[in-house]
Amino acid sequence: MSILNVEHLSHGFGDRAIFHDVSFRLLKGEHIGLIGANGEGKSTFMNIITGKLQPDEGKVEWAKNVRVVYLDQHTILEKGTSIRETLASAFSFLFDMEAQMNAICDKMGDASPEELEVYMEDLGTIQDMLTMHDFYMIDAKVEEVGRALGLSDIGLDRDVSDLSGGQRTKVLLGKLLLEKPDILLLDEPTNYLDAEHIEWLKRYLNEYENAFILISHDIPFLNSVINLIYHMDNQALTRYVGDYDKFQEVYAMKKNQLEAAYNKQQKEIADLKDFVARNKARVATRNMAMSRQKKLDKMDVIELAGEKPKPEFNFKEARTPGRYIFTARDLVIGYDEPLSSPLNLSMERGQKIALIGANGIGKTTLLKSILGLIPPLSGSVEQGDYLSIGYFEQEMPPDISTSCIEEIWQEFPGFTQYEVRSALAKCGLTTKHIESMVKVLSGGEQAKVRLCKLINKETNILLLDEPTNHLDVDAKAELKRSLQAYKGSILMVCHEPEFYDGLATDVWDCTRWTTRVF
Repeated sequence: MSILNVEHLSHGFGDRAIFHDVSFRLLKGEHIGLIGANGEGKSTFMNIITGKLQPDEGKVEWAKNVRVVYLDQHTILEKGTSIRETLASAFSFLFDMEAQMNAICDKMGDASPEELEVYMEDLGTIQDMLTMHDFYMIDAKVEEVGRALGLSDIGLDRDVSDLSGGQRTKVLLGKLLLEKPDILLLDEPTNYLDAEHIEWLKRYLNEYENAFILISHDIPFLNSVINLIYHMDNQALTRYVGDYDKFQEVYAMKKNQLEAAYNKQQKEIADLKDFVARNKARVATRNMAMSRQKKLDKMDVIELAGEKPKPEFNFKEARTPGRYIFTARDLVIGYDEPLSSPLNLSMERGQKIALIGANGIGKTTLLKSILGLIPPLSGSVEQGDYLSIGYFEQEMPPDISTSCIEEIWQEFPGFTQYEVRSALAKCGLTTKHIESMVKVLSGGEQAKVRLCKLINKETNILLLDEPTNHLDVDAKAELKRSLQAYKGSILMVCHEPEFYDGLATDVWDCTRWTTRVF
């Protein structure tokens, strides 16, 4: 029996269609990978099936009494809430029951014998539910999950608004774990997660008995946990049995077969049209020509999907800098408290360095300290001569109110409208994306806008903070190629070994100098 039934779903934003007549079924135990290029509508589909968004047409039907939990890439954690409170909110339905139980107890003093009997019965039901769901062990469970995910080391009373991207993801994963849902919906859960916790999530999903739907562009991770692929492409959703590698094989074969059938039909159409044109005017052959015309009119014409624009990233290079990019002397980084022991580091021209290590140990803080965006707690950073720095931040501000065109124009006021559009198109964005507001774009499309700013600026040192997050497979491959070709220096935070392997000249494990233990 289906846990989820989606029938004839159609949806769009303005004149941009996302899905057309899409149907989908989720069965018990299915571990589904939902894949597709940036902007094809994967997160929109998740928002529709969870009821956050109403479709233009179609029906979404869940089985009764199914508890669904959605780990969204844009979930907002409320400022002023501690990690402990956020984790405990997984049991909000039990706290509601407790409040209901207390309200019943308050009424019992003035109740008639008949009412008292009803109240006692309700009270017994609620108490049974609370006991069954381990309500009286919530604190112990929160502590246990906090320890498993390394959140206890940060401090469970820490405000969630002070957390790094990876720490935020861990909090959301912890909450999800405590909720014990029947169905998991995961939107790019490995973004910002370090290698250790990606492995932990992999084990958890492999042992997960219920169904889940996972959006991810991390192919090794995807291959290790799913048994079905749904490919979102050209407003349609197609099912493939097996992992991502098997999907690629079958998809390539289907594409070749369709192209062969299309070419064969086009030749047949050309031959029929030629026959009709030559014979329709002659009395002797007019009937044959009419017969061929009828065949043409009834023909179900095969159409090939338009090729998706492939991104092209070619970084502009500034003049050669001095020998040293930066030198750190007894540098201690942090905000209110130290995140590192005193660091004596230097980077030379031509080095391409990957910064790796657990979340929250100060990788982003190090980048910002080198840039001079935040002051060191002690020690100093000296930048080299003739540096032209390009900085790629993890995310855009959530309250951004510009269009894509305005975003590039602000950075390059001398560009003509044609140059702005051309620059965005080279990054794999279509006309409809280019004219959209930045905040309505998917995470991957927003990343392409930020990359557009970066590649059109002359640089000789790139500081990149998780540049692969949200990017689809094609964009990630093109970014790696362009960074390998880049003659400048690179200092990059990255959790994907398959991305920095063959690109980085050096790998710095930041756990060696952090003051944090994870």
